[in-house]
Amino acid sequence: MLDKVVILTGCASGLGLHLTQRFLDAGYRVVATDINLAGLEAQAQSRRWPTDQVRVHSLDVTSWAQWQEVWNDTLRTWKHVDILANVAGYLKPGRIHETAVEEIDRHLDINVNGLILGSKLAAEHMVPRGQGHIINIASLAGVAPIPGISLYSTSKFAVRGFTLALAQELKPLGVNATVICPDAIETPMLTLQEDYEEAALTFSGKHTLTVEQVADLILGKVLKDAPPEVLLPEWRGVLAKVGSAMPGLSFRLGNLLGKAGRSEQARRKAARQSKSGRH
Repeated sequence: MLDKVVILTGCASGLGLHLTQRFLDAGYRVVATDINLAGLEAQAQSRRWPTDQVRVHSLDVTSWAQWQEVWNDTLRTWKHVDILANVAGYLKPGRIHETAVEEIDRHLDINVNGLILGSKLAAEHMVPRGQGHIINIASLAGVAPIPGISLYSTSKFAVRGFTLALAQELKPLGVNATVICPDAIETPMLTLQEDYEEAALTFSGKHTLTVEQVADLILGKVLKDAPPEVLLPEWRGVLAKVGSAMPGLSFRLGNLLGKAGRSEQARRKAARQSKSGRH
């Protein structure tokens, strides 16, 4: 077994769940966390995660006290942390004039503040050791602004900016930070958006990413080379950067991509409903 310890957030489903399994399969000691402890424990039981290799914790990422509890328990058990991967996230589509005011804090508290709290604790532990890696999951919606999910897009811009600044702060001290900006990933968060017309741009790519593709990237290139930023897929990332740098072009691209997105959104929704009707 590797003498490497990783803390992951958002592990009850989606990317966080898949990463937990992949890190375990690779021999890491894993601290899997989620606010949905019952769901996480059910996954641990059904997947038969080895109890000597994984610790399961409830974690509301917006709570400094809960972050400290998870971190202190990890240090008591395994003495150190080598990797923190902030995966937990929140998204609810909606145009801002139609969005409940509570959604503003919810997006920023979970996606930004919670991630910064974890990154702060990780940095406090890793800097004295002169080693470690903080991996933060942003989005291509944090590279180019995406209407219809403007709060999510705003939060991911913040994650990207924070992590790029963090990488410059920590690199001279021996600690790496990487922000990963993926396109749409096939997870429950993506399925949720099928029912929101305003989220059409989410579906504008030719293909959605799989959790396997993102995990391959993390356990491969990211851990090996520690780049400050990775765009996935790269060509969509370049398109996002061009759109962000040229707002006028972004408007025109948005109209074209929105049409494609609405078509794909409708196709996915119909397929889901057809499948549900067969059961």
